[in-house]
Amino acid sequence: MTATPVSHTPSQDAAAVVAEYKRYRSERQERLAARIQAHARFSYLRLFLVAVGVATLIAGGLNALPWLLIPLFLFVVTAILHAQALNARDRAASAVAFFDRGLARMAHDWIGRGRTGDEFKPEGHLYADDLDIFGRGSVFELLATTRTRAGEATLAAWLLAPAPVEEIRSRQVAVRELAERLDLRETVAVLGDQLRVGVDAALLRRWAASPLTLHGLGVRLALVLLVLATIGSLAWWARTGVGALAMAVLFVQLGAAQWFKQRVVAVIDAVDEPAHDLDLLVGLLRTIEREHFTAPRLVALQEAIGRDGHRASAEIGRLSQLVAVLASRRNVLFAFPAALLLWATQWSFAIEAWRARAGAHIPQWLEAVGEFEAMLALGTLAAEHPDYVFPELTPGATSLVADGLAHPLLPPDAVRNSLRLTRSAIHLAIVSGSNMSGKSTFLRSIGVNVVLAQMGAPVRAVALQLSPLHVGAAIRVQDSLADGQSRFFAEIMRLKQVVDLTRRTNGAVLFLLDEILSGTNSHDRRVGAQAVLIGLVQLGAVGLVTTHDLALGEIAQQLPGAATNVHFDDSFEGGVLRFDYQLKPGVVHTSNALELMRSIGLEI
Repeated sequence: MTATPVSHTPSQDAAAVVAEYKRYRSERQERLAARIQAHARFSYLRLFLVAVGVATLIAGGLNALPWLLIPLFLFVVTAILHAQALNARDRAASAVAFFDRGLARMAHDWIGRGRTGDEFKPEGHLYADDLDIFGRGSVFELLATTRTRAGEATLAAWLLAPAPVEEIRSRQVAVRELAERLDLRETVAVLGDQLRVGVDAALLRRWAASPLTLHGLGVRLALVLLVLATIGSLAWWARTGVGALAMAVLFVQLGAAQWFKQRVVAVIDAVDEPAHDLDLLVGLLRTIEREHFTAPRLVALQEAIGRDGHRASAEIGRLSQLVAVLASRRNVLFAFPAALLLWATQWSFAIEAWRARAGAHIPQWLEAVGEFEAMLALGTLAAEHPDYVFPELTPGATSLVADGLAHPLLPPDAVRNSLRLTRSAIHLAIVSGSNMSGKSTFLRSIGVNVVLAQMGAPVRAVALQLSPLHVGAAIRVQDSLADGQSRFFAEIMRLKQVVDLTRRTNGAVLFLLDEILSGTNSHDRRVGAQAVLIGLVQLGAVGLVTTHDLALGEIAQQLPGAATNVHFDDSFEGGVLRFDYQLKPGVVHTSNALELMRSIGLEI
């Protein structure tokens, strides 16, 4: 294993991206100001037209009613144009916010501004907690520029499990293409309300797969004929004064409504929540359909949402219209006519007919949208960090070779280090060092970059080459009062999981162990750590272990040629503790604990 520190500063390319974002933001800000002025002008014009109508009515009385048609017509036209102006204003505001968020990410001012993804964090995962995959200031918060729950879920799934090598390579090609498509990323960002994530994919999938409750073309035609008969009999009553037929038909219609009521209510309840934000889904699908892509992965997604003669955006658009028409029954002025027309019953039948025809395609469409959004999010990461590189995947013996690697969640001036772990040479690096010297952060830097690499994302390194790896970490293992587990017991259970994973994968594991077995006495710790580490190495895994216990450095002597000692050191000068965070060969020879205690006035 090599331990070469690499000096690195933000690239000129990053400065160019910042300049481009600022230029686009300035243009969108000017557009927003113009849209705000247009909104004000339309508001004043509508008030003026209302005033003209009132003045006309006052001046001419009932005789002026025909003249009211002119300001009324102009008011309607103005209202339509005003609505378009408001939509344009909102899109301009969303565009400004899109570039603001991008600039904040590039200035490392994004923590606490995004979504944490905590709902996706599984219990007992082998690295999710240890590597800060979810939570405030997490990898998910940095990456999650998605607009739908489907996109979030896909991104979370990719963060939690490595993809096959060919899958990773196909994603890399797509991510590279999307990184160059700033216009596309902006288009997606301004769809709908940019402050909110929409389209609950899980609910929509469950609704699409649930059994049909209303069906039958003959029944639908019978209901239409019944409504026509009701209207006709009421007209006959109004004309002749004979209401017996109308009362009879109304009685039949009331019976039909009661017969279907329970199933109609079930349809309304079932579709109400999943159908939220369908316009956003339509916009995303239409965007994917209309774009010209060259990456095979993106072309395949386009084919997936247009397969079997069902164009996804058109079909979801129809569903959105059906749901909107059904919801119109809630209008107070339309409530009585809606009841007379069996509105809820007829449109519930129409929605169920749509589901029977196109519902089976919803999971496929949502999967395509989720995958597209996840790759677009990775494209954003690549575009905003031009100094990141795409790793090279090398099938074969377990290996990890990194040059100039740093943690993606740290500021731009973070110190970089290099390492080399291979099954044919150094399997294990024992990292010693004092408190706060950077040992745990180094482990997380390696782990997070490996996770990014195996989801198809670029990584924060000068170069990274790795074989397919499963990450197993014991960095932030906690005790559990609820489960009655001590920290030591929780840690040995995690170690067992890592060993079991290594056996299942034939050694294709990167283990990251922080202060191994620190919850027991020094003798048991040394013996237990030696057994675990030698076992992992013999099974073919590679990894790192950190320690304050310098005696653990002797394990390298038990594994000649397969293990090495490296360290982070520090200096204590003038009461100030200083770290350079540079990985160096050998065992650490400095300790800051006593000096640190004295510096805060704790008597030794």
